[in-house]
Amino acid sequence: MLAMTLQEIADVVGGTVSADSADVVVDGPAYVDSRRPEPGGLFVAVVGERVDGHEYAEGAHAVLGSRPTGAPTVVVDDPVVALGRLARHVVDELDVAVLALTGSQGKTGTKDYLAHVLASAGPTVATVGNNNNEIGVPLTVLRAGRDTRFLVVEMGARGVGHISYLCEIAPPRVAAVLNVGTAHVGEFGSREAIARAKGEIVESLPVDGTAVLNAGDDLVAPMRSRTRARVLTFGVDRDADVAARDLEVDDRVRPSFGLGHAGEWHPVRLQQSGLHQVENAAAAAAMALAVGLPLEQVADALSTAESASPMRMEVHERADGLVVLNDSYNANPASTAAALHTLWAMGQRQGRRTVAVLGEMRELGDTARAGHVEVGTVAATLGVDVVVVVGEAAAGVAEGYGPSAVVTAGRDDALAWVRENVAAEDVVLVKASNGAALWVIADELLEGGRTTP
Repeated sequence: MLAMTLQEIADVVGGTVSADSADVVVDGPAYVDSRRPEPGGLFVAVVGERVDGHEYAEGAHAVLGSRPTGAPTVVVDDPVVALGRLARHVVDELDVAVLALTGSQGKTGTKDYLAHVLASAGPTVATVGNNNNEIGVPLTVLRAGRDTRFLVVEMGARGVGHISYLCEIAPPRVAAVLNVGTAHVGEFGSREAIARAKGEIVESLPVDGTAVLNAGDDLVAPMRSRTRARVLTFGVDRDADVAARDLEVDDRVRPSFGLGHAGEWHPVRLQQSGLHQVENAAAAAAMALAVGLPLEQVADALSTAESASPMRMEVHERADGLVVLNDSYNANPASTAAALHTLWAMGQRQGRRTVAVLGEMRELGDTARAGHVEVGTVAATLGVDVVVVVGEAAAGVAEGYGPSAVVTAGRDDALAWVRENVAAEDVVLVKASNGAALWVIADELLEGGRTTP
């Protein structure tokens, strides 16, 4: 965060501050969780459906809120809008390259790869977790300082116009659309509507910017017509500007491949499990190339990238040998299918029984039942040995998998089954939307003693 007095912040956001607080200096990041204060930071008091942030402002170094508090406070009409204005001011003040990305799945994995690669070239700030909305994007921006060279911003959308607004806060020089799937189709109504919203990110680019597009996605590739910027495509085993080819995997399904651009090729060996990681890595590579990193440096950095976000294809081994794939942070049909392929491949290569513990995939709207059936069908087609269905909302998984599915009433019931029935020779996938909180099962399986293989 750039060091600013509260008076300077008030001037930027159109707020007011009392005279006795005007000279208070904010030189730490902005934050919204009072339980995790930032030294010298700015607490943004947001009024939510159940919690009013102003009630937790006591003891804060400084506050951005809609009414005075017991701490030095800049008072504005809407703290969230003001937060966005402050972030845009900081972006304009910094000499930083903004790289933004969106997509139906793979955003966090790609963001983590990209941040790691760029960090090899200079100080980099990136979205933490999935803080990708009108609050999360400015919070990310306000972690940047004078020395920051690269700012990596994940952007999500709940409707048309959302990404356009986020791009006003953090105007990108490089913007990527990873894919258009069925995640959040319940909010948008169709993949085509999702594409309209996601494509706003490339419409925001300046003429000297770069749009990074998935060459293999039928709704992403045509987005080149929606931008004035140059276009750089990425893909796996296809004709793309940045391509991955000659894929191989080891016993933990960690991919190795050749990464190519402009006739030059370099080897990559990823540390994370799953073939779906290859497309994420290729997208990150294209974005890094767009800001001038050489291909060899990009390939070398990708090969050293460790998982940076929890509960996303984490692979852990219990002391007795049981392997747990904890991918419980989020889920949609595409990401769950990818996780099932990884589970199956690991079982095949290691001679292990495969167990998939699958819970509800949320925000699918009218496609919810079909999406769960699809996932069950994928598991059956692959030959996953055991599928444990968690809760009524995920019942379609059992319908797709068949009568041998283990149907449980909920998380506690599923946990009891897992405790009694998994063995050291198994590999267990735990996957569901975040709200299902199935990480409890993963944590219980590991008995608190995680050892990364």
